[in-house]
Amino acid sequence: MAGWNPWHGCHKFSEGCRHCYVYRMDARHGRDSSIVRKTGEFDLPLRHKRDGSYRIPSGEIVYTCFTSDFFVEDADSWRKDAWKMMASRPDLHFFMITKRIHRLYECIPDDWGEGYDNVSIACTVENQAMADRRLPIYLEAPVKYKSLACEPLLGPIELGRYLSSGKIDRIVCGGESGIGVRECHYEWILDLRRQCIENNVDFVFKQTGARFVKNGRLFEVPRREQHRQAKKAGIDVITRPIRFECEPEEDEQTVMDSWEE
Repeated sequence: MAGWNPWHGCHKFSEGCRHCYVYRMDARHGRDSSIVRKTGEFDLPLRHKRDGSYRIPSGEIVYTCFTSDFFVEDADSWRKDAWKMMASRPDLHFFMITKRIHRLYECIPDDWGEGYDNVSIACTVENQAMADRRLPIYLEAPVKYKSLACEPLLGPIELGRYLSSGKIDRIVCGGESGIGVRECHYEWILDLRRQCIENNVDFVFKQTGARFVKNGRLFEVPRREQHRQAKKAGIDVITRPIRFECEPEEDEQTVMDSWEE
């Protein structure tokens, strides 16, 4: 697994952005996350080690632009070069998540066709409003590998009419992390799982979030336990080969490094 943040910073765009971890971590260092800047690792996929081999070896999953949104407007002048780097490394698989799927058509390269074979684009749907706004666009988008990131999950979501299309391979869901965040209810998680099973869609419960409600009881879950407790529930349903399990954990150093030019 590798991480590549060609640019850093974003603009809060919807309810799922309210407690953005990038904003939270940057704030500790007096940095303004709303300023989008090209990073020092912009050309990371093309960089070589001293022995001439690529720094990101062949076969890696590359988690792309996890301290920004790949389709944020501020990066329009840099994105063409980023696409070229992805096209030049067909031996890697680039995975990104976006809340801006409505910008896809104006941001894809001329040779995109039905999508690059080595690029997966997941769409975030944190509540019903965003599902109904984004998924009609996403289902018809030229993306070869489609999955949904229902995190932070902010309420019950009915996705049956979208999942029944057969175009979504997987849902990853989880609660919200941080301080003063919103609750995630286990019943919402289980209902998403039911919808996935009914529509032959893989399901992954990634994390509980910091405030997790189960059987009417609120649990304050420490950050280090949120992923472990979700896995302990044992409710994942996986029938397809996994290209990537879920988005990687971002720690403070990752965000700090991605800022440096």
